[in-house]
Amino acid sequence: MNYLSTTEGILFTDQYQLTMAQLYFRLGMHEMPAQFDHFFRNYPDYGSHQAGYCVNAGLDWLIDWMGAARFGEEEIALMRGMTSSTGRRLFEEDFLSWLGSNGDFGGISLQAIPEGRVVHTNAPMTVVRGPLALAQILETPLLNILNYQTLIATKAARVRESAGEALVLEFGVRRAHDRGGNAGTRAALIGGADFSSNAGISHALGYPPKGTHAHSLVQAFLAQGMTELDAFQAYADIYPDECLLLVDTIDTLASGVPNAIRVFERLRRKGYAPVGVRLDSGDLAHLSMRVAQMLDDAGFPEASIVLSNELDELIIREIKLQIAQEAARGGLDADNIIRRLVYGVGTRLITSAGDSSLGGVYKLVGLQGKKGWRPAIKVSEDPGKTGIPGSKKVWRIYDGRGRATADLLTLDDEDPAGDWRLDGQQFPDDRVAELPLRLRHHRERTKSRILPAKSISRIEPLLLDVLVEGRLVCERPTTEQIRAIRRADVASLDEGVRRLINPHFYHVSVSEKLWALQEHLLRSLSKGSVDPAF
Repeated sequence: MNYLSTTEGILFTDQYQLTMAQLYFRLGMHEMPAQFDHFFRNYPDYGSHQAGYCVNAGLDWLIDWMGAARFGEEEIALMRGMTSSTGRRLFEEDFLSWLGSNGDFGGISLQAIPEGRVVHTNAPMTVVRGPLALAQILETPLLNILNYQTLIATKAARVRESAGEALVLEFGVRRAHDRGGNAGTRAALIGGADFSSNAGISHALGYPPKGTHAHSLVQAFLAQGMTELDAFQAYADIYPDECLLLVDTIDTLASGVPNAIRVFERLRRKGYAPVGVRLDSGDLAHLSMRVAQMLDDAGFPEASIVLSNELDELIIREIKLQIAQEAARGGLDADNIIRRLVYGVGTRLITSAGDSSLGGVYKLVGLQGKKGWRPAIKVSEDPGKTGIPGSKKVWRIYDGRGRATADLLTLDDEDPAGDWRLDGQQFPDDRVAELPLRLRHHRERTKSRILPAKSISRIEPLLLDVLVEGRLVCERPTTEQIRAIRRADVASLDEGVRRLINPHFYHVSVSEKLWALQEHLLRSLSKGSVDPAF
């Protein structure tokens, strides 16, 4: 058995997707054009703090997976051997034959909000259109790839927010969930990490991997009767222009830093500039101040101080606050100390500590049947889980300051931007809105919001065509371009939405027409069926 083909190919899906696909086949529904929306209902909540936005990631990897996945001989053979609890074949030969001839994603069209863009609750991030059976099978891998990378990119964006302009290194692959570490590293680089210690994926993405050495280097020298200084000197001899020393194996202030300074002085005499030291234990804020003072006194004011050990956005924030408070009392330059800090963020980033999954969902919103295109809706006793039906567009509305103020979901044939003349640009229909824009709350039926015409500076569509019947129709941006998109999008958010603790609520609303469709379907379903006459 080809392990990777079996586990990472098209059978990287849930069993119920396959059984539903056969049911659709039996009823003649399998090739009906369907539309599914991928979105999330809640931002990550880390317990003591929560996110006010997410950063979209994973689309490029999903495209690659879809292009390679198909039902080949091996997959068909495995399904042929599946039996029910009574020993009856689970998948019949005619269905397997259809999968063998049609079992790839060549008929799938995909729209998506580009990677790196800020995304919000209940707004479709990805829209899948295509034959019902294959679109159904796509659910599991799509959610797996996009939800996880979006989760980690969001955490990394929060770390970046806390770190400011400081260098952020992603150190998490050793604590990641198997090879999910590669996806996590990519997402972290999109979300805000500058570099990673993960060598393979760093090279694949075009970034030099970064790292220092482990405590075991010093321990290996000590075990042979040598010293910490010997270990440091050996490292410096081999990597004279990349010399970054881990100084807390024995005693940070009494041994590690003094020995590092001796090595740095020898490097300087040879014409090299040391990179700095790393602290991996203890009171990192207090030690940073002491180490900075020792390095300054020795004539190394530019040497970096890399901090690691269970860092996340709040711990980084607390370290900086503690330094600002204690340095002033000690007569030290807090800004200089903070300026030279580098943050090595590992476990708590790669696992999104506090909220380990993004609750992204994949819901059927429409189906082309014998009676034409029909919107679909999921109804729940929890109003937050009631779906938003139909084929939709997603728009971002910017206020007079150029800040994103709301995302608006409309029906596919609506164009709110076409009713506005904004920033001196004439839109094609040459009209200026005289009435304010009314945004309906997507959950609470009686709530709405009025945006006066003068308060809007720009309305931007977010969903772009990615695949049309399996054919790529857009440019695939580089990781660096995606990072630039993320920087611009986060900068466009209001400061309250970006806040690490108790962020402001960002409005995601629906248009009057979409609200009316949703109300019509809910009323129809309350009577036991959907009235098609809408």
